[in-house]
Amino acid sequence: MRSTVFNFFLLFNCYFLFAQNKVSGNVRFEDKINQSKVSVYDNGKGFLAETDEKGFYSFLTLKKELHLYFVSESGELVEKKISIEKDMTLEVVFTPKIQVLSEVVLNAKKTKVFELKRLKDVEGTTINAGRKTEVVLVEQSMANLASNNSRQIYSQVSGLNIYENDDAGIQLHIGGRGLDPNRTSNFNTRQNGYDISPDVLGYPESYYTPPAEALKEIQIIRGASSLQYGTQFGGLINFVIKSPNPTKPLELISRNTIGSNNLFTNFTSLSGTKGKFSYYTFFNFKKGDGFRDNSEFNSKNMFLYLGYQLTDKTSISTEFTYLKYLAQQAGGLSDDMFSKDPLQSNRSRNWFGLDWFLYNLKLKSKLGDHTNFSFSFFGLNAKRNSLGYRSNRVSQIDPMAERDFISGSFNNFGAEARLLTKYTFLNLNSTFLVGSKFYKSNNSGEQGPGSNDSDANFSYAYSEYPNYSNQSKYTYPNLNYSVFTENIFYLNDKISLTPGIRFEFIQTESDGFYKKINVDAAGNVILNESITDQEIRKRSFALFGVGASYKPFTAIEVYFNASENYRSVTFADISIFNPAYSISPNISDESGSTIDLGVRGDISQLISYDVNVFNLNYNNRIGFVQKADAFGRVKSERGNVGDAAIYGIESLVDVDLRRVFLMSESFSLNTFVNTSFITSEYTASQVPGIRGKKIEFVPEKNLKTGVRFGYNNFDASTFNTPIYQVNLRMLLTLQLEI
Repeated sequence: MRSTVFNFFLLFNCYFLFAQNKVSGNVRFEDKINQSKVSVYDNGKGFLAETDEKGFYSFLTLKKELHLYFVSESGELVEKKISIEKDMTLEVVFTPKIQVLSEVVLNAKKTKVFELKRLKDVEGTTINAGRKTEVVLVEQSMANLASNNSRQIYSQVSGLNIYENDDAGIQLHIGGRGLDPNRTSNFNTRQNGYDISPDVLGYPESYYTPPAEALKEIQIIRGASSLQYGTQFGGLINFVIKSPNPTKPLELISRNTIGSNNLFTNFTSLSGTKGKFSYYTFFNFKKGDGFRDNSEFNSKNMFLYLGYQLTDKTSISTEFTYLKYLAQQAGGLSDDMFSKDPLQSNRSRNWFGLDWFLYNLKLKSKLGDHTNFSFSFFGLNAKRNSLGYRSNRVSQIDPMAERDFISGSFNNFGAEARLLTKYTFLNLNSTFLVGSKFYKSNNSGEQGPGSNDSDANFSYAYSEYPNYSNQSKYTYPNLNYSVFTENIFYLNDKISLTPGIRFEFIQTESDGFYKKINVDAAGNVILNESITDQEIRKRSFALFGVGASYKPFTAIEVYFNASENYRSVTFADISIFNPAYSISPNISDESGSTIDLGVRGDISQLISYDVNVFNLNYNNRIGFVQKADAFGRVKSERGNVGDAAIYGIESLVDVDLRRVFLMSESFSLNTFVNTSFITSEYTASQVPGIRGKKIEFVPEKNLKTGVRFGYNNFDASTFNTPIYQVNLRMLLTLQLEI
């Protein structure tokens, strides 16, 4: 029986291999030394392939006649009609004359074979060689974009741990390789290349997440991205907003979605290009009751991009983003509460509000055939408010007394300049990058009594509750200078080496006071003391890293990367009172390193794969330990628990089943398996009983699978979901496009 199955499998694959023909070749530009990325489209099928960094492309087809379009990033077009008898080579040359895309190409189905791609070695003024990179092609994704369903959008990104706190995806909560997912605080989060978190150093939590309906792609660089983008352990997440329509002066798209739990979303965008001027703007509205009681939300998000092409080589653009939302928070659940009813809530007076304004001015210039320059000035003016009853036990019933009110104000700005040039040294191609970043913030935070009402009244009630004990008020002026440089040395056509270094100067400050108020059993004040707290922390250091890539064949790349990391103590680590835990007075920064070793590739557009092992080393990892106070009461303390290590293996395999089963090119059928296995432990600690223990909240096994099916313009997909997700989400989306 085994022999019969094996023979059938062998015959099937032989037939499959001989039934298809391979088309491959190189694309070059007559007037350019730097290759531009080129996409290959078929008049009927749509996307077929994309050139690599050397201009090589290949794809398999069952067709005997093809009408091909080769489209560059700048909109240049080469059209080819070919007849195929057997495997053939087709060389394509772009001449200086620019052709206008035909209506046939614009109407072609653009679905790619795989929903995930990887960044090229060099893109714009960034270097990605030797790193683990993943790019979610949001425009091709079958995820629920209207509700920003992160488990679907990031389903093929290996090693991610994901929280879902609402059913509209207003905030993103993802962590990689055992890092805390809360508000994606362990990643450097950017939009179109600039920072969007409230404070990169002191408060890196991402309260703003762009709506998925507005995104072209999401770029993720794992672990060892500190040299170009900062010092964080998690890596980089860059949200790339859609570009203006290059062929129309006006394009209107409106998407309206209704769903269960009174969900309604509207996404409306305007886009166009007229001469040298281009624009893209959207408005996104969301409201709903949430899948739990006491979890209603209302969100308004606006974005405006204005671009102007000064010359053929220089462009300038500006962006403005505004987000305002109000959400009711249902509160946490204990294990016992969750087992009884995972949808219950015992918090009806907890609210969270946000007012977020981002701005950016960017200049891009090509200083020659070999050199690119970019300058970005960015800033943020924002406020966050949280109001509600907090207790060290989530099961405790709200006594309906005064609530705890915490407000934050964020005002920061920065500038980042990059220069990238390609050169030849000892007859070897090389790419050099140098950049610098300046960042200054002046933030503030206050904690005190809120009203005893149930509404979202974001104002302090000091007159009603003058003896409220959890009072504090701080300012946090932070300053950061950094200089970074990297260089790709192409030792030959298959091997590259990328060393780099980043110099950092960080100055974080906290200046304010907190109240120490004690009352007796009768409520009389026996101690009322204001304690002034002022601290300045300065540190200067260098982070080193190196990456390597080996490409023995077109379908295989072996990559390696090692880099040092650093994490500053945040505002919440040192100055926010929380009834659930206390803060160690000796808490200090974290440092460590990240190492990646993996193999990835694309086998004849049949299988896309990426398998890697990784290791994260922490020094002075911040966590929680149980300590007894002066009265013998045991309470959690947040501080430096000890040195720790997280290591594991990640993998993604995506298979094009349409080609396996020799289906018509009108169909698409893909399946993927995404896995990660992680082990963690504390390797050293001054706290008794910690060494050798596992790190808290690190998922040891993570499995995600899915199937995508399509026929012409109809697409459907399914993803594995947690067995405890008992609620059913029904969605209906209507789209109008002009």
